[in-house]
Amino acid sequence: MNSSERAKWRRLDNAALLFSASSNATDPRVFRFYCELNEEIEHETLQVALGRTTEVYPIFLSVMRNGLFWHYLEESNLRPLVKEEYKEPCRMLYVRDKKSLLFEVTYYRNRINFEVFHALTDGSGAMEFLRELIKQYLLLKYEEEKLPDIALVDKHITVQDQENDGFAKYYSKEIDGEKKRKPRAFQIRKTGRANGQLQISEHTISVEKILEKAREHGVSITVLLTASLLCAIQKEMTKLQERRPIILMVPVNLRKLFPSDSMLNFFGWIEPGFLFENRNVTFEEVLQRVNTHFQEDLTKEKMGVHINGLTGLGRHPILKFFPLELKNIGINRGAKYAERNVTAILSNMSAVVMPEEYSTYIQRFGVYTNTPKVELCVCSFGDTLSLGFTSKFNSVNIQRNFYQVLEELGVPAKRIEPVYPKGDTPKLGGLKIFRWFTFLSIVAAVIVAAINVIFTPDSLWSLMAIGGIASSFCAISIGYYKRNNLMKNAMWQLILITCGCIIWDALTGWRGWSIDYVFSATSVTTLVTMLVIAKLQEHSAKEYMIYLLMASMYSLVVPLILLLVGVLQVVYPSVIAVGVGFLMIIALMIFRWKAFKEEIEKNFHV
Repeated sequence: MNSSERAKWRRLDNAALLFSASSNATDPRVFRFYCELNEEIEHETLQVALGRTTEVYPIFLSVMRNGLFWHYLEESNLRPLVKEEYKEPCRMLYVRDKKSLLFEVTYYRNRINFEVFHALTDGSGAMEFLRELIKQYLLLKYEEEKLPDIALVDKHITVQDQENDGFAKYYSKEIDGEKKRKPRAFQIRKTGRANGQLQISEHTISVEKILEKAREHGVSITVLLTASLLCAIQKEMTKLQERRPIILMVPVNLRKLFPSDSMLNFFGWIEPGFLFENRNVTFEEVLQRVNTHFQEDLTKEKMGVHINGLTGLGRHPILKFFPLELKNIGINRGAKYAERNVTAILSNMSAVVMPEEYSTYIQRFGVYTNTPKVELCVCSFGDTLSLGFTSKFNSVNIQRNFYQVLEELGVPAKRIEPVYPKGDTPKLGGLKIFRWFTFLSIVAAVIVAAINVIFTPDSLWSLMAIGGIASSFCAISIGYYKRNNLMKNAMWQLILITCGCIIWDALTGWRGWSIDYVFSATSVTTLVTMLVIAKLQEHSAKEYMIYLLMASMYSLVVPLILLLVGVLQVVYPSVIAVGVGFLMIIALMIFRWKAFKEEIEKNFHV
């Protein structure tokens, strides 16, 4: 691969915009690719192999940052450390406001695990990374056997090719598809597992046997698996539930239709489904309907429309100027609404191909993902087709039904016994304390209100007390949720305190103390606090720049408006705040111009 300098930061592709906004502890948007070798893994060897792999794919060495309008990925000096598997698979990797890499490599016995946050790459990109990692590991592990160093990708591909956004490349205003209203799909309702833990079940099938059966029916393996999953879900439906269609989301690797060497997300999806409608339906009927759906929707024209639909999110003339925090809420709500149109997910990552010289050391590859729904992930290596079911439900009936359908077709599956370390469970100590704090705040408010009503009904003094409790609760809540970034925490507290004091001033007869003193004093104090934090935590300019700039603008603009409008009774605090804010901006421009300009570009990219 040609070596070239990577970008210091880049915008998210259009699929990643969704993942960055909607990920949370219950749906972390993390998936795992893994490889099982013939022998147990050596920690140090794997660490060296990982270092070599990140040299081939440096774009993985990125951290997520928040701009004013969009998230973006930034080059990082952090380097991944290999660990023995220590936690539940596919747990959250992206923690908001925390500077950390978006992937992790672990191992257990003879298995190498590669977990990645979906905003960083898709299944195809993850597969390429893992293939390179396995190759580098085998070269080191069996150095005495002099394995050939075989390139797994075209040597002419550059880092810029890896960073290319396929959605942006193939977006065209001329492509406009007809928008159809989607039917609301049947939703699987089962009892959830404790603490939202992930249920994983894996089986293997002979590629030769399932391919033979697919050819008998004149369909692809993916079509056969899709029809089998539809029938498996239908067996769990009541007659009333059959009034709604079962609809599956089936991701599609767009690189097969639109040439691209991008390692970013570049996938679409189709949504094959079937409405059983309380009638006896044969498997052959379902299979042929699914096959027709694949043939109709898996075309370059239809996928082009899909690309335009995804790209439209980032190009919307109004939406793109919404502040990031509001945008996250809107995208998250939209994602939740869209989930109503899908029953389950089936993702076929296709065949993992390795040179014959390396294949003799490998048993199989596998893949699965964290999901709020039922999801089946599939990949193959040699004659082994690995199927990984994941869900957060206690029931395994759908999985059982699925393998029964395959067995009736003459394709038996072999269950893979789960081999995982005991691991830890998600630590919820901080969340539990916050929940107790929330409850006790409500208790305090109720007690105060009750005392007011019982003993002094003629006075509404409890409103002041409840207001104080609410103010404390808001301040501590922001402190808790923004605890990973003290600079952002300070900015939020600045806005909360100044706005809260205006409300207090207005509710207590308006004496003007909030705008005379609080705005200016709080603004200047926040700027000093940020400088201290930046010094103590040894932040680089790019880490503190945007927050200092925001606080400086707040210190400059708001008091200046108050001065110009003439509503102030005491002028000198606001004059001082305006001067401090202005000088801070000038100082940033003079002494940190390069970082200043770069942060403006990153945070205002629209």
